[in-house]
Amino acid sequence: MNITVYLGANLGTDPALPQAVQQLGRWIGESGNALVYGGSKSGLMGLLADSVLAAGGRVTGVEPKCFLDAELQHEGLTELIVTEDMPARKTKMIELGDAFIAFPGGTGTLEEIAEVMSKVSLKHLDAPCILYNLNGYYDGLKALLGHMIEMGLSTKERQEGIYFADTLDEIKRILAEK
Repeated sequence: MNITVYLGANLGTDPALPQAVQQLGRWIGESGNALVYGGSKSGLMGLLADSVLAAGGRVTGVEPKCFLDAELQHEGLTELIVTEDMPARKTKMIELGDAFIAFPGGTGTLEEIAEVMSKVSLKHLDAPCILYNLNGYYDGLKALLGHMIEMGLSTKERQEGIYFADTLDEIKRILAEK
């Protein structure tokens, strides 16, 4: 399975982030799955790719030309796909993915996973969308989605396929059921 992971190019301030991202990457590599991600060598993105590769896994990076020009790309990937711009990158990452995980990240991560969540809720994408809620990172988003249902602006049925997982074991369980 191609697992598309969205995450930041920064390391963040929580020491649990680098450890958790390396565990995720090691599991992806050892499980026979493949990683699709944004292609950067920086921060959590670089750690994730390195850990998948070190575990013998395949890694496909999808990098927009503007980042390539800034030399932010990871040089050791199994495959690097260069897109014209960020919208083309998002489209390609969704096209390649069989499952989607949002690791804690910034506004770019939020934008990318929001598009996946929308496609899943509209039934335009039949794939699990998992928000890795490490140390409660996505609690606010989880509350917002619940509030949307309470306000009659969404339904539980519309949000089927969107999951919050507090641990890697929960992620494994969700993906095993798919």
